[in-house]
Amino acid sequence: MPTQIIADDDDGIRLDRWFQRHVPDTSFNIVSRWARTGAIRLDGAKAAPGDRIAAGQTLVWPDVLPATAAPRPVAREREPLSQAQIDYVRGLVIHMDKHAIVINKPPGLATQGGIGITTHVDGLLDALQYEMTTRPKLVHRLDKDTSGVLLLARTARAAAFFSKSFASRDAKKTYWGLTIDVPKVAVGEIDAPLSKQPGSGGEKMHVDTETGLKSKTRYRVIDKAGARAAWVEFSPLTGRTHQIRVHAAAIGHPLVGDAKYGGKEAFLTGGISRKLHLHARRLVIDAPDSGKVDVTADLPAHMVESFTMLGFDMDLGVPLPPLPPLPPKPKSRRLSSATSGNRRGERRSRGSN
Repeated sequence: MPTQIIADDDDGIRLDRWFQRHVPDTSFNIVSRWARTGAIRLDGAKAAPGDRIAAGQTLVWPDVLPATAAPRPVAREREPLSQAQIDYVRGLVIHMDKHAIVINKPPGLATQGGIGITTHVDGLLDALQYEMTTRPKLVHRLDKDTSGVLLLARTARAAAFFSKSFASRDAKKTYWGLTIDVPKVAVGEIDAPLSKQPGSGGEKMHVDTETGLKSKTRYRVIDKAGARAAWVEFSPLTGRTHQIRVHAAAIGHPLVGDAKYGGKEAFLTGGISRKLHLHARRLVIDAPDSGKVDVTADLPAHMVESFTMLGFDMDLGVPLPPLPPLPPKPKSRRLSSATSGNRRGERRSRGSN
């Protein structure tokens, strides 16, 4: 019978998850059947599929499948990457340690595959395995046209840790964007619940004060080009799909290049690129063994060109301490879906200009 010592990377996971990782031709039903008959032993004792396993334990299981059980279909092997693909994705790496790899994702590169998408980060991860026994894992996403910091976990344990941090909103994310016109409130918070827009197939979000999920974004205007455009720093306090893009449009200042939420008004003349101007500038997240991963990504070329053309002072983009909590409001002033083009969801912080 096969015998395996549980590795550190599998410490704390469910027994059925261990089989998914290491014996992929066994389904949950097979593991359950073995468990019911006592054929699976953990340190000599019977074990159930939902039991949590610990590093150093000895796992024993049958070497043949039950007579009536069919093995899982074998996953189609990935095509080997070309040297050009390997060089390309490795050239995007801006940070690497034993737990994480961080890349500066360029605009136009999808995070995962989909209809009509053949090149994406997920399909290039074999090139970032390096000395590890498994390829890195995606733990969050960026829109295809959004550039910047994208974190990858190098182990299953790190993936679980980072995923929990993102889910609990412990990760601090900072985005830089270019908006049409200049928000009248220089520092504030946008409080506008979001949901999927009916009829869009889930491809578009909208402000929905009735059934939308809580969505909040802090922001500050860093610099402005007269009344024409503003360089704005966004800090999402929740993690909804397209949150920053929808919130910027909802207060009347869509991101430059965002036709989906700003329509024809989301473009500037004078040679400014028509690409989306939204960049994941910085990520600060706890590391699994204490300490932090704190990574900043350079702007993509089209945003550098736009900022230069608009005369922004790049020295103004230094990080600031976290904004203090806004004082409680006596009465809710959330955006309504019927008035999403005004600024009713935009709140002013104390001390704002």
